[in-house]
Amino acid sequence: MLIGVPKEIKNHEYRVGLTPSSVMELVKHGHQIIIERNAGAGVDFSDDQYIVVGAEIVTNAEEIFARSDMIIKVKEPQPQECKMLREGQILYTYLHLAPDPDQTKLLVESGATCVAYETVTDADGGLPLLAPMSEVAGRMSVQAGAHHLEKAQGGRGVLLAGVPGVAPAKVLVIGGGVVGDNAALMAVGMGADVTILDRSIPRLRQLDGEYEGRARCVFSTNAAIEEYALEADLVIGAVLVHGAAAPKLLSRDLIKRMKKGAVVVDVAIDQGGCFETSKATTHDQPTYIVDEVVHYCVANMPGGVARTATMALNNATLPYAIALANDPVNALFTNANLQNGLNVHKGSVTYKAVADALGYPYVPADEALKA
Repeated sequence: MLIGVPKEIKNHEYRVGLTPSSVMELVKHGHQIIIERNAGAGVDFSDDQYIVVGAEIVTNAEEIFARSDMIIKVKEPQPQECKMLREGQILYTYLHLAPDPDQTKLLVESGATCVAYETVTDADGGLPLLAPMSEVAGRMSVQAGAHHLEKAQGGRGVLLAGVPGVAPAKVLVIGGGVVGDNAALMAVGMGADVTILDRSIPRLRQLDGEYEGRARCVFSTNAAIEEYALEADLVIGAVLVHGAAAPKLLSRDLIKRMKKGAVVVDVAIDQGGCFETSKATTHDQPTYIVDEVVHYCVANMPGGVARTATMALNNATLPYAIALANDPVNALFTNANLQNGLNVHKGSVTYKAVADALGYPYVPADEALKA
């Protein structure tokens, strides 16, 4: 199979779909790889490093899309990229379609087979291709929140850890999954006063054992969200509904009643955001202020630590990339976990949460593949 890797064009997105070591693995399986010139430059992978392991360097994205049987990216294709996709071509990348009707429409019109990293599952029902970026984003959320709590950044002027004689900042983490756990890990490590909210009692027990009293683990209700959000200096939104739009857990009214200069970090922004006042921002302009509360809603947070994120992502995505390249039809038919990643196929929406969110007829993946 001929696999193409275009350079990412989203604002401040430096990650790349394949590292040189991933290219080497695919070449050893008999596949051809073409890489857009300087696609890896933002994470210090030179064109020469790709050439040494067997890739061909091409000058522009148009050639990548025109020649490739499969496109491997990191972020969702931008409109000009969607318009270059064609029927029979495989797109393998993050998509986050539920809150993005425009992208979904273009992918449906393209006729391409679109496999989303974020809905591929594992044997335990986990999300193995989302997990590494969730780990990165969770850890970054506290780093970003701590920075924007500084007075010069519009925050309350509070040090996360406090100092002897001065209490530490109060951090609320809403959601105890991979993002929330990693956010709490960082916040606890920095000495903050941390509360984790989640709706799963087994998960709360697990987190309570993990943190051994260093973070309070509380069952999530509307009353609990309100109580702890009003006390918080920093709120991390870390909720996830597989493939669906995120629920709005902090209302505009609640945001308005929070502390002046508090910071909210919405890690769920790729899925539409979990705060009513959230709107996607970029690394260029990461924050805005609503009712004197600082909002950090960068839609590609891991792009800020692009080299770490690229290598972590490739560790997870490569085995599935090899399976798709070796025999895409068989891989999608026989591997239920990979099939769960199929969101769009030949004009049909094949992921129920996306279809429900955007009003498309739902066609189960196996039916779409047979057709």
